[in-house]
Amino acid sequence: MVVNLLQNGKIGLAPMEGVIDALTRELLTRQAGFDWTVTEFVRVVDTRLPPRVFYRHCPELAKRPVATPSGVPVHIQLLGSDPEALAENARQALALGALSVDLNFGCPAKLVNRHDGGASLLRRPERVYQAVKAVAEALGGEIPVTAKIRLGFSDRRLAVACAQATESGGAARLVVHGRTRDEGYRPPAHWEWIGRVRQQVSIPVVANGDIWSLEAYWKARTLSGCRDVMLGRSALADPWLAPRIRHWQQTGERLPETTWEMRASVLREYADLQRQHLPDRIVVSLVKQWLAQMRQGNAEANQHFHRVKRLTDLETLLSSLVADMPLALAEPESLGL
Repeated sequence: MVVNLLQNGKIGLAPMEGVIDALTRELLTRQAGFDWTVTEFVRVVDTRLPPRVFYRHCPELAKRPVATPSGVPVHIQLLGSDPEALAENARQALALGALSVDLNFGCPAKLVNRHDGGASLLRRPERVYQAVKAVAEALGGEIPVTAKIRLGFSDRRLAVACAQATESGGAARLVVHGRTRDEGYRPPAHWEWIGRVRQQVSIPVVANGDIWSLEAYWKARTLSGCRDVMLGRSALADPWLAPRIRHWQQTGERLPETTWEMRASVLREYADLQRQHLPDRIVVSLVKQWLAQMRQGNAEANQHFHRVKRLTDLETLLSSLVADMPLALAEPESLGL
């Protein structure tokens, strides 16, 4: 019964600014698990951006279909507040072959919010509506417009109103991160509030936030009532989470937990791909950034992070990722998660 209930649930890979790029998408979608991905946001201010900006964020646009090498669709995300500018850049995305245009009303970053972007618009649902409406009209039904929101800026009083604003504006799907902007990424995510939002709109709602395990996946779906979910930080922390969820959906069988060796192999392959285009010093920073994400709730990854965090030579870093280190030698500090 559980397997039948879960089989129809899709899994999206969330956009993460400065973290999930095309190479990360390629690695995370190699195994069956994700059904769609979304790019880092394209920042829209007041002008029509040139094609090179879109290709930089979504190099997959250069081929057909617009997908990762394994065939998982890649969707473009825009972030901005000016309806006319968003509409103009949505037309640009359409002309370049985008599959859909996703609008970011969920970014909690202070710099973005100070510049009237991301979650800052959630303080006035009318502004959310105007942005979605302008983009939907610009696309003319040729491709869909979707949106991502949080449960509010400082509180949840306008959560339903903001969700309804996206639907009224013409959004075909809505991702809801189960926290307000002020809550950042502090646990817990309020999956039950995602359910309240879902009950007040007729478009599909996707649950996002704190889905770190099979158990959390089940609870998120149960409390939100959402069929589909989106994974972000948890997909980086455990690159095999989505494939394990997919396997569980299809068979009811729990696969073994991801080992450190599996995580390290992803980091090494990521480094090999990045160093084809970037200098080693930049690749070192990117590998450490991903390893820092892997610390989330994983003591073994945490101890490896502390062991290699000061290394600056790429080859030394990569070889050190697989060095033996008994758990008893882990640094005696809190994981701080």
